[in-house]
Amino acid sequence: MADFNFKISPNIILGSYSSSRIGQFVHEWGTRFMLVIDPVLNESKVGEKIGKSLTNRNIEYFIFDEIPSAPDTEIITRALKLAKESHVHGVLAVGGMKAATVGRAVCALYNENHDIYDFVDGAQPTTASLPYICMPSTIRDPYLFIDRNPVVDARSRQVKLLKLQSGLCKLAVFDPNLLVSLTENQMASMSIETLCIACECYISQKANFFSDTIVEKAVEMLADGLDGTSTISNTISRDQLLMQGGCMASLAAGCSSIGVASLIGSAVHARYKISRSLTTTILFPYMLEEAAKYKTDKLARLARIMKVSSGSSNDNTAVVNFAENIRNRIALANLPARLKDLSLSIDDFALASEDAANLEFTNFMPRSMNADDFFDIIKQAY
Repeated sequence: MADFNFKISPNIILGSYSSSRIGQFVHEWGTRFMLVIDPVLNESKVGEKIGKSLTNRNIEYFIFDEIPSAPDTEIITRALKLAKESHVHGVLAVGGMKAATVGRAVCALYNENHDIYDFVDGAQPTTASLPYICMPSTIRDPYLFIDRNPVVDARSRQVKLLKLQSGLCKLAVFDPNLLVSLTENQMASMSIETLCIACECYISQKANFFSDTIVEKAVEMLADGLDGTSTISNTISRDQLLMQGGCMASLAAGCSSIGVASLIGSAVHARYKISRSLTTTILFPYMLEEAAKYKTDKLARLARIMKVSSGSSNDNTAVVNFAENIRNRIALANLPARLKDLSLSIDDFALASEDAANLEFTNFMPRSMNADDFFDIIKQAY
């Protein structure tokens, strides 16, 4: 067994109404912040509440909410310029992955003098980063606890991985009340996507005893949240279960690695601005069937944790039941079941498969995979 090394850099706060205390939490890192917030949240009372909490603690801030569905390097450059002109002490990102992507990039590159594309093309930042604090309004962010940040290269619309300094994220605040901004359709797709992230981490070559333990608990919580039941406590709400499961899945991604469905989802999102959650969710059962050829025992264990297969059934049957259960969940949520339902051609997906296969996470797949293997899964799901 290889040596196990693990370090969590940010503090984690998880609880209802924790967003109301954000001014208290961030005060130790400065008194002037850039608030990168999802436009939908900024238009609601969420942005107002966060602003009030900061103001009550005498923390100055300005809002950046010019964030499209797939923010690219041009958006990041604009945000970075504003942050430097305002001489901020840190960045607070509130929202889903698009707010987090912009916030992390600004913190990583704030003290750098080189062009942003030097870093998009692979250069490592050498200066100290700004403190980054995040408040996720969705339950999934596999990049939260790692030193890579997915950015869209405006020159090519390809997804690239921006290298980050160690310890960039200082605090992650998970408040289940922020999930109220999601529709039931969005909640369903993101919940299934988060379940997919957890499964990918479980069967990755980078998986270890620690990540496996976290994944198993995450899957239990996510399944309970999706089903509206709890084997943990009757007092825990669905949103709390899903937020806790999402936090655990992000932790698992921090010490293991995401896989083929998540990577293709990111590549499609970058090129065509199609929801990452929808693409990943569609691919999920096909990923399970592909991985069943060499990770049957582990996937069967997750199937039993989710109670989609009995302990007496053999492993192959358990995995078949697992994939069918995901398809049933997709149908019940009225989500697209095939990639062709996303109004993209097979040629469009071919480009995305090449982009996804070029990301360094492919080194940790359950088996060696290239762009052709990625495209084979796409063809099955199309």
